[in-house]
Amino acid sequence: MRPMLKRDGRWHEVEWQVALEHVAKTLSEIRFKYDAKEIGALASPHSTFEEMSLLAKLMRTMGSDNVDFRLRQSDFSADGKRAGVPWLGIEVSDLDQIDRVLLVGSFLRKDHPLIAARLRRSARRGRQEINVLHCTDDELLMSAANRAIVAPSGLAQALAQVTRAVAAAKQAPVPAALAGIEVGRQAKAIAASLASGRNLAILLGNFATQHPQAAQLQLLAQVLSELLGARFGFLGEAANSVGGYLSGCVPLHGGMNARAMLEQPRRAYLLLNAEPDFDCHDPRTAIRAMDSAELVVALASYRSFAADYADVLLPVAPFTETSGTFVNCAGRMQSFNGVVKPLGQTRPAWKVLRVLGNLMSLQGFDYESSEAIRDETCTPEAVAGRLDNRLNGLALAPDALKSDGLERIADVPAYFSDPIVRRAPSLQRTRDALPPRAWMTSALAKELGAKPGERVRVRQGDGEAVVEIGIDERLPAGCLRLAAAHRHTAGLGPMFGSVSVERT
Repeated sequence: MRPMLKRDGRWHEVEWQVALEHVAKTLSEIRFKYDAKEIGALASPHSTFEEMSLLAKLMRTMGSDNVDFRLRQSDFSADGKRAGVPWLGIEVSDLDQIDRVLLVGSFLRKDHPLIAARLRRSARRGRQEINVLHCTDDELLMSAANRAIVAPSGLAQALAQVTRAVAAAKQAPVPAALAGIEVGRQAKAIAASLASGRNLAILLGNFATQHPQAAQLQLLAQVLSELLGARFGFLGEAANSVGGYLSGCVPLHGGMNARAMLEQPRRAYLLLNAEPDFDCHDPRTAIRAMDSAELVVALASYRSFAADYADVLLPVAPFTETSGTFVNCAGRMQSFNGVVKPLGQTRPAWKVLRVLGNLMSLQGFDYESSEAIRDETCTPEAVAGRLDNRLNGLALAPDALKSDGLERIADVPAYFSDPIVRRAPSLQRTRDALPPRAWMTSALAKELGAKPGERVRVRQGDGEAVVEIGIDERLPAGCLRLAAAHRHTAGLGPMFGSVSVERT
């Protein structure tokens, strides 16, 4: 793979110097003709700590704070109200000592198989009671003490019920925002289980982080943890979800978050290992933003569909071919070296970003190693002092969301989640890589007059996808489960929201 420029709608291979000078020149023109704020940067959370750190520095030195790695997130109301960097809230090894667990919005077995295995082992030994609050009743391969399966619009309300029930069990004051909430049977059962424990953890999964009320779910988990004396935290969506915050790859000074950058299109985008059609909360809006931009620069290890919307392709090495650092969900920095040399004309992304900074005459881009970038941004010794899940100054308001029609439940299957697994031939032959189906209850299929295996057209806004029907009786009423991050569903809108279904 070589650097490529698109001229008159056609791709041309060029030398690295030509490609980088073109990018530097065009970014500078946009920066000075309009404003640096017309430039946005989106990074995959699977990028290395050093890559994200240097991308953020490049943007801020240019004068733009529009940088973000939280591509599948939809609610950013917690920004500016965090006490620190969100993390698991507990050492992974300490999960064995927990006797009560509440999993909120987590496809645990597929999203976090190693943590699932650890919890499964403890549960089988009778050390733990697992409680589940989610929108699907997936098989965990372990017994759960209680399960509350609700529609996405009611997830925050359900957690509020559990919180109110725990307050009653502990004879503690009920937060005013929860005073009028009626507590259902399942919420009482979960509360009773939690209240009977001595060492507790409340863990928020990927679905909870991506939810339109993500901040409310976090705040409710915080209130619940205070009532119980429990720990709470995030399981983490990607290899560097914690590292993304530590690297500063989020808007810090009033910049635009990932969703805002796409809903209010910028004139130029830098994409770091990100594929907007698969990695964003609303792929349809993301592609529209790419199509409207004057310049889209894709730093990617694969040509992929970026050829349709990018103007420049810069081939960068995957993590296996470069040095860098990942910060796991528990905040542990883990640095590594490449196991093989970069393929062909491929270059480490941190070196590409460093050269761009130099070509644009920006100060502070003279790094000789990835370790120098890491140590300037955040040393391993400094990580612990920055980890803190608390929110300050955010009002508790867990009202149920309004929903018209069927609600979409969107998971990201294990082998759709990042560019490498999406292209692994062996993984793409597994059951988890089968094309997405529109999963629904048999009652809903009967209402539609459709049968399993038949193809239906799912509409969301002005987008649509044609997929086969699958039957899942464990789904909540009024819901349709349809995976994201796949070419068959990239024409749809947000991962949450109303959809309609019709027979083809």
